[in-house]
Amino acid sequence: MPATVQVERFLDRLEREVAAYRVPVVDLIAVQTADPYRVLVATILSSRTKDEVTAVASTRLFARAPDVHRLAILAESEIRELIYPVGFYQTKARHLVATAALLLERFDGLVPQTIEALVSLPGVGRKTANLVLAVAFGIPAICVDTHVHRIMNIWGYTKTRTPYETEMALREKLPEYYWLKVNRLLVAFGQKICKPVAPCCDICLLRQDCAQIGVKPRKRAKGR
Repeated sequence: MPATVQVERFLDRLEREVAAYRVPVVDLIAVQTADPYRVLVATILSSRTKDEVTAVASTRLFARAPDVHRLAILAESEIRELIYPVGFYQTKARHLVATAALLLERFDGLVPQTIEALVSLPGVGRKTANLVLAVAFGIPAICVDTHVHRIMNIWGYTKTRTPYETEMALREKLPEYYWLKVNRLLVAFGQKICKPVAPCCDICLLRQDCAQIGVKPRKRAKGR
């Protein structure tokens, strides 16, 4: 079966499966508000941080800084306290201070809608930029985090060494219909079933068709 057909079938099946899973925090914030500022800030905070930690930190920060103008007047020390204990909170506080200033100075206080402009902001790489474009603006973009990179290679849909290579490969071959949803689906799936360590292949709905490239499934308990 051609890879393009296989991946479409996989993603369609996952969309039904993960509907009952916990929604990634950035997608949840986007459902709660259409504000690109909040999506951008939550995405910055979410890097290398568990969703539940990001959710609490984002709520605290947005209570004090509901928009970029309020964020710009907060001291870096206060931002650090508000977002602790997200990963690299000191660096992220510094980035948020600089980002607020740049948004006001260069973009009239608005979150830009191009990858080139977004990656000019401190702490914003391609992954964050693509996620903001997709989630906040609905602009076709492929956000490739570690889950997307890892799972696409496990399936054999890509054969890449880095998330950037995976993004470029997916831009070439993944139907655009899936661009906006692939990150949400594979993050949820990667957190619950196709985990980086001891993936639950024994209960995976794709177990009969998955190539399982480089996978070491979890050990099943005796008698199961």
